Amino acid sequence: QVQLVESGGGSIQPGGSLRLSCASSEHLYSAYAMAWFRQPPGKEREFVALVSWMNGITNYADSVKGRFTISKDTAKNTVYLQMNNLNPEDTAVYYCAVKTQGGSDFNQGRYGYWGQGTQVTVSS
Repeated sequence: QVQLVESGGGSIQPGGSLRLSCASSEHLYSAYAMAWFRQPPGKEREFVALVSWMNGITNYADSVKGRFTISKDTAKNTVYLQMNNLNPEDTAVYYCAVKTQGGSDFNQGRYGYWGQGTQVTVSS
């Protein structure tokens, strides 16, 4: 059973940066990709970014393009999310997930494993 552990969340002022990490307990040989989702207060969980486990191709939500960067360390079974120029609208619980089925990156049903989430709060 794959377990995902996120870290790196916290409170930060607008314009600041944070780096989230997500480590898998198992090798992800058969995974399509790893991704980050987030759930803002009072809203549904939404796609943030994805990186293909095999070839490193990335995909981003429009709201984070140019500010967030997803990367992976295959040897460490870890995915990262570098978040720059944060604003209050980025406040959310951030979850990492393993995409285990093909299809749309935005379809949460395509992801077989989820982390417990890490809180990111952007406030002055």
